[in-house]
Amino acid sequence: MVKATEAIAIIPARGGSKRIPRKNILPFCGKPMLAWTIEAALSSGCFTRVLVSTEDEEIADVARRYGAEVPFLRESHFDDQSSVSEAVCAAVERAQREYTCEFSLVAQLMANCPLRGVQEIKNAVEYFSAGDHEFQISCFKFGWMNPWWAVKLDAQHRPQPMFPEALKTRSQDLPPLYCPTGAIWLAKPEALLRSRSFYGPDYRFFPLDWRAAMDIDDHEDLAMAQLLFAQASYKGDSA
Repeated sequence: MVKATEAIAIIPARGGSKRIPRKNILPFCGKPMLAWTIEAALSSGCFTRVLVSTEDEEIADVARRYGAEVPFLRESHFDDQSSVSEAVCAAVERAQREYTCEFSLVAQLMANCPLRGVQEIKNAVEYFSAGDHEFQISCFKFGWMNPWWAVKLDAQHRPQPMFPEALKTRSQDLPPLYCPTGAIWLAKPEALLRSRSFYGPDYRFFPLDWRAAMDIDDHEDLAMAQLLFAQASYKGDSA
């Protein structure tokens, strides 16, 4: 017998990160990096289950210690070629069998976004629940780096503008541009399993503050995130 629907947050956390080895459990401001995402998901109250998808026993132990469920270890989709969406789809399918239920909502929360807090999760889920779209991807607005003025450089360092017409426009007259971030991705499970990607039909973006949206991918990102975390006013906004 299939149980009533549940909302699930899946935190992908493989053990083979290359740019920062063991990144997902690296100490970050007093806790393993993974712990910040687990605690934000649990404290948001938005999810019936918070599940960490990993192939790594050490990461699984850390996840359980901070309150997440790890009912199984990932058997595939943890190499450098597999997409995160593939891993999340596999986790949803396995979780539905393990828990004998159908999920009403699936969230992908990346462990390398520790500055995304409880309120950001609540706001994103509220917006998703109020709409009629099946896919939602978090993003942030470009700030002091104006993407309209982006150029490519050839071998002789000659610039090739990406948006030539924008060079003739005052910066204040250019519309804002947004960049996706892995902080909070949401989908209706049946649509996600059908498309195998959060970039499914009619996906929407949901803007976050750029600090909450920060992905930590390399050591420079890590240093910046630690500085941002140290700002007391920002921590208060994200609690």
